Amino acid sequence: MRRVKQGIAAMTGRAIALLAGATMLAVAGPAAAADIVYEPPVVEAPPVYETPVVEANTGGWYIRGDIDYHWTGWRGGDYITYGAGVGEPGTNYFRTGALRPSFSVGAGAGYQVNKWFRADVTGDYFFRTTFNGTTGDACGNICTEVGSMSALVLMANAYVHLGKYGRFSPYVGAGIGGARISWGALQNTNAGVVTEHAGATNWRFAYAGMLGTTVCLTDSLDLDVGYRYTRIAGGRMFEYAPQAGPGFDRGFNVHEARAGLRYKIGGRKGHWGGSSCGHKPAPVAYEPPPLEMPVYK
Repeated sequence: MRRVKQGIAAMTGRAIALLAGATMLAVAGPAAAADIVYEPPVVEAPPVYETPVVEANTGGWYIRGDIDYHWTGWRGGDYITYGAGVGEPGTNYFRTGALRPSFSVGAGAGYQVNKWFRADVTGDYFFRTTFNGTTGDACGNICTEVGSMSALVLMANAYVHLGKYGRFSPYVGAGIGGARISWGALQNTNAGVVTEHAGATNWRFAYAGMLGTTVCLTDSLDLDVGYRYTRIAGGRMFEYAPQAGPGFDRGFNVHEARAGLRYKIGGRKGHWGGSSCGHKPAPVAYEPPPLEMPVYK
């Protein structure tokens, strides 16, 4: 009987302990639930993307103005001789001859077909420069020759650009056209006697090769610097005066260091696809949509 009473007491103690534990959980449950704070998930904003530069293939018109400093290589000359010591008219030649370096100014208009190719027409006026040379008469005397020359050069040109590197766009080009050569009076001095020959003016065939670079200054303005080689054909140089003439030059090799400005009509549209002098466009910031918080009741 004693053992039965002890077993009942033990079972009663366990039941009381379980009841007490359940009661504590029931009381603490709402309090713990009240302490739970909802934290929404962290949403990472997408990265910032830059708008890609799309280079258009459309073209645009431009006008240009140029200056240069050039060296004109005179390729020699010949003339007809008459008079004492010459049984029949014969051909003689200049022993020496050179033109001094000079300047030119020019203007033109053209069209940028796309980022690789453009074409224009140009006109350049070569300012008058001094000619100095020597000739010899039938008796072997050396005569001095002093004159002057100016030129108007008209060209149709085409250029191929080799790429774009920041503000720079190097190119090669070629041109074909004509040159109007205007010789001034030529003074021949022989043993103190001065004979003046009237200068000749005429058009000649000309062609050119170019090498240079475009430098973007603004959306509407480019600087053009480079070298141009111009070959001008020969032609009449001076007229007859007693005992000599007419005379003929054999043409010119002109080496030009050039610089100029090109104004793009309508701004940069059609010139390298709207990119402004090699600068990238400003990045477009991404703004995520507002986060909607859940409502708990």
